Parts: sequence; structure tokens; C-alpha cells
Amino acid sequence: MIEGVIIDDEGYRKYTPNKGPERASFLTVKAKIYVSATFLASILILVSLQGWIVDDVIKEIKKELGIYERVPVWERSEWPYLTNYSNGFVMEYGEYDLLETENEWGSTHYFVEFDLPLSEGGSAPNGLVSLAVWLPNVPEGTTVPVIAEFGPYFDEISVETPSIEVPGTWLGQMIIDQILPHGYAFAQVSVMGTGRSNHCMDLMGNAEQLGVDAAVTWLGTQDWSNGKVAMIGKSYDGSTPWQAATFGNEHLATIVPISGLIGVMELMWKNGSSEARAAIMHNGVYGSYGIDGDQEDIGNMCPDYIIGPGTGVSAYMWGSEFAGTYWEERYFLDRVLENYEGSVYLIQGMHDWNVDPHMAIPVINQLKDAGIEAKGLFGQWDHDYPDRPDYHFDRSGEGRGREAYPEMVRFDWMQDLLEWFDWYLKDFGDQPGLFIEIQSNQGQWRIEERYPPEGMETLSLDLGGALTNVAGGTTTILPNGNFGPIYESEPFIEDVWISGLPRLHIDVSTTTVGGQIYALLEDCSEDGGTCIHIGHAIMDLRYHEGGDQEQAWIPVLETINAKMEFFAMDVQISAGHTIRLSLASTGEDYLPASTSSVVEVSEGTGSNLILDVIDPDEKLLFSPPSCTHEACLDWINQISGTLLQT
Repeated sequence: MIEGVIIDDEGYRKYTPNKGPERASFLTVKAKIYVSATFLASILILVSLQGWIVDDVIKEIKKELGIYERVPVWERSEWPYLTNYSNGFVMEYGEYDLLETENEWGSTHYFVEFDLPLSEGGSAPNGLVSLAVWLPNVPEGTTVPVIAEFGPYFDEISVETPSIEVPGTWLGQMIIDQILPHGYAFAQVSVMGTGRSNHCMDLMGNAEQLGVDAAVTWLGTQDWSNGKVAMIGKSYDGSTPWQAATFGNEHLATIVPISGLIGVMELMWKNGSSEARAAIMHNGVYGSYGIDGDQEDIGNMCPDYIIGPGTGVSAYMWGSEFAGTYWEERYFLDRVLENYEGSVYLIQGMHDWNVDPHMAIPVINQLKDAGIEAKGLFGQWDHDYPDRPDYHFDRSGEGRGREAYPEMVRFDWMQDLLEWFDWYLKDFGDQPGLFIEIQSNQGQWRIEERYPPEGMETLSLDLGGALTNVAGGTTTILPNGNFGPIYESEPFIEDVWISGLPRLHIDVSTTTVGGQIYALLEDCSEDGGTCIHIGHAIMDLRYHEGGDQEQAWIPVLETINAKMEFFAMDVQISAGHTIRLSLASTGEDYLPASTSSVVEVSEGTGSNLILDVIDPDEKLLFSPPSCTHEACLDWINQISGTLLQT
């Protein structure tokens, strides 16, 4: 078989990635096609009355030749994707070269001017956004859509990045090399207060949002533009697409947030509980891009820069409401659901340590319920792209995605992007499937219409009953962070597949109006000697009803029911294994509660671990193209050797 090649209209190999496979020698692909066509003609004569056989034969010949046809995701393992590099590649080479410019990178720099409200201070009313554009060399008069990445990492001394005119090595270069040749422009945009964009760094606040919207409008109204803009990016660059979508801008046709933020508070707080970084993160971000003693400081003096650095500490000490409208201004999802008319390709790592999966789950269902066309890709990687095998391995560990390696590596992802952009930016090709591709912690991929799925069976395990107290009978959670009850199930008599958002509803009493519960869920082997992390939940008990509104109760005398929700998980548990639930006052990278309290757990029917399970026989399971990267092969060989030894 010809591995990972792209065939042009003449029958020759046309696209070879940098450092790619050797080109064809004297036996050309055209010759192979001629031989195959002769063979196919014979087949056609013999089976002219059996069209379905002809179709199968044609399909197999095309596979053998590496001639790509757009195929469903569940058939891609049969096709010759390039799977031995450090990232994915499209299967079809575009017809356009990069348009040359005055610099060696083929880009052109621009400033976009827009009006800032005077209330934003700093450089208002004269907002200025810095961006760079790459164009394909298309015939005169041809317009093209643009794919853009917006973020704070271009042309920034604080993060040691080069000029904005240089393609980003993390994503930009891939888009320029692989997708631009299909007739797309690409842009890199510096958000307010970073790079050469003016004003202060207000961490996703109103000024930044207005600058993002102004740049989208500019990109959609240039002479070379067809009026349609896509935004893509990861982490901070994955939050800016959500910001842009809040405006309902007519030019924003689709967004691809990769581990992006639907809100700033949601990044660092969960049910009132604070991540360890929350109290100081604002200080670090604002300080990195803020007042540094140069002549531009006058443009950085704005209200958000004054308010922002203290917000994390105050929110931790006195509750999230203390920040007033600061968080509301930096929450995007509600406005997206109300205003946005484009599509969303939402990508999330289920083990993301930086941007937790609640930014995508159940957000994907909320998008669908609002009538927004949305697709999800949720794999067992952490804070990364779907197609980086070496990063996936290095950043995974036992119970943190390693069990899904290398099946988590999606070398068909770049092809997915091309097909997505073709449809939503050019009205070309077939509409992509608007479903969710979800991977279990053991590596199995499947298709779901929604996530969490609908119609699941629910298991309810009560504390002290179905879940046995195995920590000496203690029901007390001390505020020192490392002491509390531990519960364990009986061994499962059959395989169980947990999906979605497990809940822990637990009756407790406290010594003060405060306290915190951290719940760790583990999968333990038959002998109990090995347990791996499968999920966790956390709650400041001042927010025991869920959400961001504080509640009050009478300590000691009154029992409250803490309605905890775990971060999304998709977990296969083997027959004979048990699940273990450990309760403490804090864990992972969370801070102890600012309102310390002894917490007493009430066992019985009011305290339950609630699990939703799927039946895999009712699901469409599939395998992606196999990873042949060195890191994947090394791990496969290591696992195979271990299995042989045992």
C-alpha cells in the first residue's frame, strides 16, 4: 500500500510535508492508476449487473492508491493518513501557493482602529489592534475566507515570542502550510494590551472583547475577503472565539475553541472553591503585560488594570460575588447562546489540568439546545491539541490519560478542520457530522448525538450502604485537607461504562457556616492494590446548592445537602473492579476553604453517589487512524513486552 500520499489530478504525488516521505521513483502513481484502470475495466465487464461489487472494488483500488475521498470518521482507520509525524496532515493538497510579500514569512502587518468607550480609560477612545495576514496567490478578483487566531502571545517580550508577522509554531504554520493552499487567508491578531495593540491588558474584559469584534469586522470587509471569518485557538487563544461570538457579528461564520474559556471565573472556581492559582493568577497576568516603566504606560492606566490584580484574593476571602460585575463582564456563554448565529467545533481534553472540561461539557448540549450547529471532539489528552503524540505521552500519566494512549492521538484532525472550514466558510463539500466524538479513559472512541448522552441508566450508591465505609468508620472531614471518610463498592459483576457528569449528593452538618468537600473517585483493581484516578469534584459548602450564590444555614443544628457534580468523565470499569470514593477538605491543586470548618457526613439514603452508565452495544464505536509515531510505537512495544512477561 502507498502510505500517506496525496494524488493530484494527473495521478502524481503532489503534497509531501516537510521532512516527509520520499517521492515516487520510476514506478509512478500514474502508471499504477493505468494498470488499476485496466483491471477495473475488466471487472466492470464481469460484474456489470452487480453494481455493489463494482463500488466495493473501486473503493478498495482508491484506498490502495491513496486517493482520498471524504469518508465518515468511523471508516478513517482504513485510509492512508500520515501518522508518523508530530502532527496531522490534510489528505488533499490545495492548488494555491502563499502570496509573497516584502518579508520572508509572506505576511503583511496592519493596524485596525476602533472606538473605545471613555469609561475604559487608558488609550480610549482610540483603540488600536495589531494583526498580520497571510494570503493565497489566487486569481485577481477571487475572494477568500479567513481563518484567524487571536491571543496575547504574538510579539510579546514577556513570553519571548517573535514578531506577529512570524507564523506561530503551535498552530499558525500548520494552517498556512496545509489549509491556506485550499484558498484561505490566515491572520494572527494581538488582543488589547499585548504586542503592538494599545490600551491595557484587562484579561478578557470589555475593551479586549471590543477589539476582537473590530478585528473580525475588518477581516470580513477587506477586498480580498469573501466576508466569512473563522476563529481558532487553544487556551487563551481558545477564549477569544467565545468573546467574538458574543456580538453576533455577521462576519463570524464559525469558531473552533480548543480548551477555551467560556468565562474567567469558571477557569479558577468551581462551586465557590478556589484553585491554588486563583488568588495570584490575575496579578501574574496583569503584571506580565502591564505597567513596566516605559513611555507606553499612560495607555495602560485603566480601571481594569487597577481592579483586576486584587480580584482573585478578594474572591477567595469573601466569595465570588465580591468582585461585583468583574466576573459578569468576563462571562461569555450566555451572550453566545443569545446572539451567535455561526457554528462551533468544540475541542476539549478530558484530562486538561489548565482549562477543565466543564468549559465544554455540558456546554456542547447548551449550544445544540440554542439551535447552534455544533460538533465536539473530546479526547483523553490534557491541555493540548488532538494530534500531538509526543506531548500526549509526556503529559499523561496513570489515571490521567495514559491508559488511552496512543488511541487518543487523532491524526485525522487536520482533515477534519479542512472539511469543517470548506463547509462553513465556502459552502463546499458535504456538511460535517454534528455529533460528539468522545473517548473513554481506556481509549475507546464512539459517537454520541449529545454529551452527556441522553437515556442513560442511572446507578445510585448510598454512603454506608452500597458504598461501605472502609476508613475505620469515620464520618468526619477535618479542615486539614487530608483526613476524611473513604467508601468502596462491592466488586462489579460485569463491565460498567460511566459517562457524563456523576453527582454526589451528600447530607452534612458543619461547626461553622463554611467548610469544603473534595471528592476523589478511583477505579481499584480486583485485589485492591492498584487504584487509578477517574474523577473528582469539589465544593465550598457556602455554595451547597450549586451555582454561584451563597446560602446560609444554622451550624451544628441544621443538616444541609451538598449537591456536588464531578468534572466530566467517560470511564470503563472492568468486572471484578471496585470504585473508591475518598472525601477530604481539599485536594488536587485547590486551596483550603477560606471559611474553615469540621464537616460531619450523614450516611444513609440522603447521601448518594449517582452514576450514569451507557450500554456500548447500543453505541457506534470506532477506531481512528493508528499512530505510527516513534513515541506511540515505543509505548506499544513496552506494553506488549509487559503483557508477555505477565
